Amino acid sequence: MSDDGRVVEKIVTKFILSTCRHPRRLRDYAVKAAFACALLARQHPEDDDDVQHIPLVTGSVAEFYIEPMLPHIGDVDIMSYVNNNLAVPQGHLPPRPLPAAFHNYVNVWEITDSHLPGYVYLVLRSFVSNNADIGRHDGEPFEYEGQWIYLTMGSDTEFEWHGPAQLHPEYITYKQQLPLSLDLVYCVRCLSWPLQAADWQLRQRDYGWPDSTTVAHVASNGCDVVHALHRQCREDEWMRKHQWRLSFSRAEIALINSWMPLQQIAYHILRVFMKTEQLTETANNSGVGTLSNYHIKTLMLWACERKSLSWWTDDSSFVRICVELLHTLAVWLIEARCPHYFINNCNLVNKSCVLEMTGSRLLLIDKERLSSWFVTDYIKQSVQMCPKSISRMFDDVSTNTKLENVVSAVVDWRLNTTAVDLWYDFNWSEYCVARLVSIHSVCERTCVYLTKELSKIDGRLSVYFTILVFLHVAVKTAKGALIENLIKALVPVLATSQLIGAQKYGDEHDFSLVNKVITSKRKYKQLAESSTNISASELVELLQQSSTELLTTFRQLEARDFGSVVTIVTTDFEALYAYKHGDYQRCLQLSTQNVHTLLSAKRVHSIPIFPEFLQFLDDDIISLTALTLIVDPECRDDRCYACVTQLTLSLYLMTQCQLKLRHSLASLAQTLDYIEIAERTHKGDSLDHLTLKLTERKLTYCATSVLFGKRYDL
Repeated sequence: MSDDGRVVEKIVTKFILSTCRHPRRLRDYAVKAAFACALLARQHPEDDDDVQHIPLVTGSVAEFYIEPMLPHIGDVDIMSYVNNNLAVPQGHLPPRPLPAAFHNYVNVWEITDSHLPGYVYLVLRSFVSNNADIGRHDGEPFEYEGQWIYLTMGSDTEFEWHGPAQLHPEYITYKQQLPLSLDLVYCVRCLSWPLQAADWQLRQRDYGWPDSTTVAHVASNGCDVVHALHRQCREDEWMRKHQWRLSFSRAEIALINSWMPLQQIAYHILRVFMKTEQLTETANNSGVGTLSNYHIKTLMLWACERKSLSWWTDDSSFVRICVELLHTLAVWLIEARCPHYFINNCNLVNKSCVLEMTGSRLLLIDKERLSSWFVTDYIKQSVQMCPKSISRMFDDVSTNTKLENVVSAVVDWRLNTTAVDLWYDFNWSEYCVARLVSIHSVCERTCVYLTKELSKIDGRLSVYFTILVFLHVAVKTAKGALIENLIKALVPVLATSQLIGAQKYGDEHDFSLVNKVITSKRKYKQLAESSTNISASELVELLQQSSTELLTTFRQLEARDFGSVVTIVTTDFEALYAYKHGDYQRCLQLSTQNVHTLLSAKRVHSIPIFPEFLQFLDDDIISLTALTLIVDPECRDDRCYACVTQLTLSLYLMTQCQLKLRHSLASLAQTLDYIEIAERTHKGDSLDHLTLKLTERKLTYCATSVLFGKRYDL
């Protein structure tokens, strides 16, 4: 390799390693995946309310903790089992007692080998409960197109099929709201490690990965069985009904999350390279599409086990790592052997002229060629995401010095925007929580699932979800919904989120904030335990009061964590609550303070206007919101929702209080000046603009009345 080539190699390595962020604390697509799972979890596959779906996010969303510059999440994959069915290895009994997630009565299906490694049949063997074996039934493999669909989902006419994946109409609608596609695969849970992969636990590992603790954890988590056909059996009618495949998605999530960042980045780069070069089935090459991301995942799993730590870290060239991995894959394709990582004697590829040609192409890739691809494809695409002042620099990278200048500029920009990007992701996730609670409503099962899952993604979102549930129940109660039914949705939120708050925030946040959250929940828990003794109006009032306290605490968390990139006032809802209850002096004091803080801010926070928040606002703002949704269809879009900034809301409240308290002309004129500054420096969305104009008109009308000695009416 020439000296110039080695320089480019170093520049590429710098770019890849310096622009990839890790660990990623918050990912908006993980929030959306959690909501998709929650919608699934609340469905009843049968008439029995205790029969339910138990979902798991798998694939890229669950595996990657890095954030490279180019998109690395292709879709949202969800695997779900029904809790009244359980698979066990042949000759084994189910564990007793069964985990709490399972139904009290469970159909036990025995996993039996087929003639193809990794593919199995399921035979119904017994019915068991957590208390005793209530019966045994030996039978033929079940009929998938009849009995099994009925057991899992009911009528199969309600669903849209995508190969082994299946989508309910509600998910088809939800899928349209996601920027990523959503694939749902139903499975049968197996709590034991399968016999077909028994050797994986005992395998000699010379370089200590995975370590014994990880191996034990993976094995203890068992596997799943999915209804899928081997490519050789697709024309066989009997196989189409009876053949299943062992799935190790749970194991893969645990293993890939144990990788070093460098290994995750290599996995991402190989996926991008194979797709860009149209070598995988994700590309538009249906005739060639015999490779998939799963083959690349298998390659990486073997490499992490068979390569020493020094192989990954001692050489400063990331390009060299990728070239050697591609050459390993090339040999596999030429020799028609891609060994399954978990199952011995299971080959993931067939002998094929196309695969041999692909392997031959990959063998020709050397460090110089791959470095060139990085520059002309990967880095070029990444630079397009930067400001024009940086992206234009890429128009001329004719020398290594110019290329290095571009890369340095991108790296600096990436580093300097990290905090802003985290805020945008959190703000967008916050909006997703509000929107999905508002649109899809809540129930006890949804609340239990989401409180736990959101706490894993970001503990602050679990607190925000609690707030939204309170507000949602308040709206429903005010409209005449049954109090007792709504209380059922609140109790699990209180119990789960209180425990999570104590654990999660005890490590990462001030105890004073935790105590505020828990104290509010304790008050409401007492209410929940005596719900039959409270009226609807009392319930609404206590919910709004508790929500205001929690929202103030939540704002304090936001202001502390993101105050370096956005100005957030913490008393906006406290001011709203005071205004709603006629405490205009308190509202004016808080709103005036907020206006003075926000007027000179470079970036201000916005509040999405959903029904949950409208209950705090007056008729004028509610009417403006409705008008905005009517005349501006984009505000009904998933990404262009109606909202107002904290500055606009504070100016509106400040004005209303000044008018109700009959402030002087000088005071009103000063507020008009504030509005002019806000309109000039903070151009918001449609609702924001309309609210400022309405506020301005009110002030102008009342100021004119005062000037001419007239008494104005509000």
